[in-house]
Amino acid sequence: MDNEFQGMKLLILGGMRISCEIIHKAKSMGIYTIVADYNKIEDSPGKKIADEHFLVSTIDVDEIVKLIKEQEINGVMVGFNDFMLPYYAEICKKSGLPSYGTKEQFDIFTNKGIYKKLCRKYNVPTVEEYSINQILNGKLDDELSFPVLVKPTDSSGAKGITVCQSKETLMAALKKAEVFSHSGQVLVERYVEGKEVTVFWLFIDGKYYLTAIGNRHVKQNQDGVIPLPVGYTFPAAVTQKYCSEIEKNVKNMLGSVGIQNGMMFMQCKVENEKCVVYDIGYRLTGSLEYKLLKEVCGYDPMEMMIRFALTGHMEKDSIADRINPRLGKYAFNVSVLTKPGRIGKISGIEDILNLPQVIDAVLAHYPGEEITDTMKGLLAQISLRVLGVSDSVETMQKTMLEIQKLIHIESDKGENMILPGIEETDFVNAFI
Repeated sequence: MDNEFQGMKLLILGGMRISCEIIHKAKSMGIYTIVADYNKIEDSPGKKIADEHFLVSTIDVDEIVKLIKEQEINGVMVGFNDFMLPYYAEICKKSGLPSYGTKEQFDIFTNKGIYKKLCRKYNVPTVEEYSINQILNGKLDDELSFPVLVKPTDSSGAKGITVCQSKETLMAALKKAEVFSHSGQVLVERYVEGKEVTVFWLFIDGKYYLTAIGNRHVKQNQDGVIPLPVGYTFPAAVTQKYCSEIEKNVKNMLGSVGIQNGMMFMQCKVENEKCVVYDIGYRLTGSLEYKLLKEVCGYDPMEMMIRFALTGHMEKDSIADRINPRLGKYAFNVSVLTKPGRIGKISGIEDILNLPQVIDAVLAHYPGEEITDTMKGLLAQISLRVLGVSDSVETMQKTMLEIQKLIHIESDKGENMILPGIEETDFVNAFI
């Protein structure tokens, strides 16, 4: 990198492990990094690697604004947490710093009930829900078909979600979802089984770019919880149909609420070859797909988000001619899930990084850390993400299966902690 950002200071709100990705990228750009959160340094991975850190709660808007002024900070990043987005917008507004979205926009896209209504208005397929009052009053007994999915309207990371097989289990599921909802609101949806994809978007000065659609391979490898992702593969077979039938509707929807900059993911179930939205995030994504886009297409959405935080502009030079949702190559993410227990030993990562198709391996948990019982069924069970690119489906499949053979995660008792992952059958009819 050149010296474009030399001497500039970036504040990262929250020092969780995945936020270290922002810190590493910012440092590679020559930026001075500062982390603020309410955790002590030993409990904040981001604080351990940042250039400077402060013990300030990220939802204490006035104190964060004061910190920004005192430290002459040039930009703010919020990262991977939906809950923080409205606070981030308010902090940026009061500090006079760039925010890629407004509080009103974040309020829409962090509330499943609100953005699902918006989807329907603009003919973007989304999973239908049932009236909770009518369910409890017995008015939907003839229409209600189990299983159903109960979830908070405003949570992320799979928190508070339950698949209910009967009406008798609904009450406990509703209470569980309420605990994880910041607003106390809950949705009951038709449970859709089958294939999933994630649709990725990039926004630059009011122009909307569909960057990629990846198969989201989920696995029912634990009892009593929802299936979690064991990998992503690109480009998904539904890409062409999505581009011809749904892309325009999504752009109209985004335009209706004035989206200008940033990035977004839309998680979808695939029904009758249609992508049916069930979750949206107007932020950076934990799947780290921006690493794949940089390798295949030559642009990096993470880098662009950091640039926006410091300058108010997503790009230095136009990238429009590099955006191609069909990619032209095959890309993947192996997500290694671990069952509850304390990690004693992790091995095989060096061998994985030596595979010619692998571009990065990102640990989410380290030896000595615990996967608790409360993390079961949450994305927090992902302990490792391995990303790579291949010229063929066959090589990609071989590499992904090899990665799963090479990685070993043992508990402090010497037991294997890795849950079953991606299989050969997941690749059938999955790609363009």
